[in-house]
Amino acid sequence: QVHLVESGGGLVQPGGSLRLSCAASGGIDSIYAMAWYRQTPGKQRELAASISTVGTPNYKNSVKGRFTISRDNAKNTVYLQMNSLKSEDTAVYYCNMYITYRGQVNGYWGQGTQVTVSS
Repeated sequence: QVHLVESGGGLVQPGGSLRLSCAASGGIDSIYAMAWYRQTPGKQRELAASISTVGTPNYKNSVKGRFTISRDNAKNTVYLQMNSLKSEDTAVYYCNMYITYRGQVNGYWGQGTQVTVSS
């Protein structure tokens, strides 16, 4: 069974940095696109950043120039480096991966990690 485990969230002051990690495990054949979404109470989950199979990144406009998404295919891991954090970046962050498992491709989610930007 596929599992995605996130780490790296926490409390940080405005202007600070955090690095999120998400590692997939469990009999994986291959991983395609990877992404980080975020959600605040009462709002829909939104895409913050994604990265294609060949490493092409895509960012929500409000995080461009501050966030960097990367992947390590050997470790089945996706990262999100977040710099110059703002209070509006406060959210629960979820990783998402499209994974081939037992011959089928499905989307899988991590459990979520809280990021709080506050002084």
